[in-house]
Amino acid sequence: MSTKSHFSASAGDFDGPPHKSVVSCCPTADNENRNTQAVGDGPARAPQARNARNLRLAWVGSALSMTAFRTLGVSYPLIALALTGSPMAAGWVGFASTVPGLLLYIPAGALIDHFDPRRVMLWTEAIRGIAAASVFFALLCGSASLPQLLVAALVEGALWVLHSLAENALIPMLAGRDGLRRALARSEMSFHTAVLTGRPLGGFLLGVGQAIPSAVNTVLFFLSFGLLMRMDAKGVRRDARPLVKVGDGLREVAQQPFLRTAMALTAFTNLMVNALTMVFLASSAELSPLIVGVVLAGGGLGGVVGSLVVLRVTPPSYMLFAQVWVWALALFIAAFGGHPASFAVATLVTGCSGALSNISIRTFEAHAFDSDKIARVASVSRLTSRVAISVAAPLGALLVTCFGGDGATVILFVTMVAVAIVVTAVPALRGSLIPGAERLMPGEERPAHS
Repeated sequence: MSTKSHFSASAGDFDGPPHKSVVSCCPTADNENRNTQAVGDGPARAPQARNARNLRLAWVGSALSMTAFRTLGVSYPLIALALTGSPMAAGWVGFASTVPGLLLYIPAGALIDHFDPRRVMLWTEAIRGIAAASVFFALLCGSASLPQLLVAALVEGALWVLHSLAENALIPMLAGRDGLRRALARSEMSFHTAVLTGRPLGGFLLGVGQAIPSAVNTVLFFLSFGLLMRMDAKGVRRDARPLVKVGDGLREVAQQPFLRTAMALTAFTNLMVNALTMVFLASSAELSPLIVGVVLAGGGLGGVVGSLVVLRVTPPSYMLFAQVWVWALALFIAAFGGHPASFAVATLVTGCSGALSNISIRTFEAHAFDSDKIARVASVSRLTSRVAISVAAPLGALLVTCFGGDGATVILFVTMVAVAIVVTAVPALRGSLIPGAERLMPGEERPAHS
């Protein structure tokens, strides 16, 4: 059996009292620490303090890394445009940074579960820093070229896949059962903060000087590397596992009705909100860049708000089911609000509920699977979301071309409502969106407190 049988039947139970014998989720915690927990508070407190410090270092390092990723996602295509004068060249550089997400998530998940995630993050940050530094020096010397930018963007996109999955595996190892919800909330907040700041920062730095974004991001990558180096390896080291088959992540997810439905729903809602974003952009010719930027910032701000909420309150077990109707309400506001502010409110609402749902799913994964299976499971979720986001842009543009901006928004709203009605009306779908409510796998027993 591939899954653990101790996860709770509701999201509210995920962060219940920890098992008395558990101090860290790290699978290789040394026996000496475990055996001394019952002797006194001092030995038990040591690994907890160590893991708390490691978590802080991991959060700050990941925030710096994510900000650099978002910044380079803007600056590399614009640098290509400045060097060649060709929008097509800028498009190819942007494509080079995104295509690894479509090709590498599944094999990368299997790879991360084979190695120590902290060590993977160290290697990715070092190579990303070298790649950014190479672009900086080439621009400084006047020798930068389109092929170099394409390679740098491809390397950045591929290593970001590895880094993000390794971080996904590392956080549960450090947080322990009782601190998992807060740890994941802070990780989610770091992501949305990077979304808010990274793209504007990239444009601002490029305005200061063409080589400045690469210089700043080189510093960010090596700062992240330094923070990871400062982590106490005793709390995060994991022995290499036998290399798992690439398709194992798909099989793990297939055995969990909640994850199957949640990932499908998340991919669909990502499709809707990103198509809505494209509809807004395609209809914003008469708006100022400032207004467009404020509207697009709504999603990141909503994600920060949702993450802050989870720091104080455990998301309800029905969060994924509620998300369907929350997003239908958001699309209603966008479709019939008649003002750019309505789009801003819609993205704020979807960002907030999306953060709550993401944390609920990640919490379930951390409790339902062993730590050496987290990355390959998360890789399936990341891939489905990436595919949906990739399809959303041409879908939104097609809807605007055929039906205009207002008509396209109404079509998205009607589609979202139809899906919400189906999910509500079909008991099997509705039940599968509540962790633990689905049928248990053969050989598993429902926890007594559920």
